[in-house]
Amino acid sequence: MLVTNWRRVVALSLSFWMQVAGLVVLIFPELRFAITGVDTDPVLVWWLGVLLLVAGIGGRLYEQGHSKWVEWVRIAGVLLVLGLLSLLLATTVRAAQPSEEETLAIAVPFIAQEEGERLEAYLDIVGVPTICSGSTRGVKLGMQMTRAQCRALLRSEVAEYRAGLHRYFTSMTINFRLTPKRDTAYTSIAFNCGIAAIGNSTAVKRLNNGDIKGGCQALTWWGKAGGRLIRALVNRREREQKLCLEGLAA
Repeated sequence: MLVTNWRRVVALSLSFWMQVAGLVVLIFPELRFAITGVDTDPVLVWWLGVLLLVAGIGGRLYEQGHSKWVEWVRIAGVLLVLGLLSLLLATTVRAAQPSEEETLAIAVPFIAQEEGERLEAYLDIVGVPTICSGSTRGVKLGMQMTRAQCRALLRSEVAEYRAGLHRYFTSMTINFRLTPKRDTAYTSIAFNCGIAAIGNSTAVKRLNNGDIKGGCQALTWWGKAGGRLIRALVNRREREQKLCLEGLAA
């Protein structure tokens, strides 16, 4: 049986509207993903949901005896404060994810060692003109670069490949599953095999689904070039897998 003042409760109750807002926060990410395929930041959603729940519990202690304008100002104010607070908390938690600088500090020397460094353009294993540490964009045979130019080019390209690959990761992966070394492993294979190829690979799909170990294992499947299994690539994939698994409990 409904309470006698249910209309006023529905219209003005702080606790009621905090629960409604909490329900919207829970449903919206699922609807957004179903319609657009885009993930929502889980850290922000979690903090906002918890704070709305706390506000709803606290709202039960307030008497809704003021005018409707006063009540709605209070409800709007609480929602605004909780939204800003959840953004602050989510940003604080997100700071644990690897920064570009942290990853590049590991990735650039790692990829440089894997790719080697040649100051004059050459044909790679599948016949593509290449220079420095695997750079192919706009490269023509006969081109030459200095060592400093090669290292600057590598850093720029590694940062670009990392940013491109991150578009295929869910926010949960970026915020909680990537360490600088795991970030390096995935960036390294994307640099070697292509952003789209790795972004749509089983390795990324497994990682996004929470199977970190399985994702690292799937990195080793990329050991072929030109349809042939290449020992150098197999060895590189093993080193990337080892980097990917580092720090993960057995």
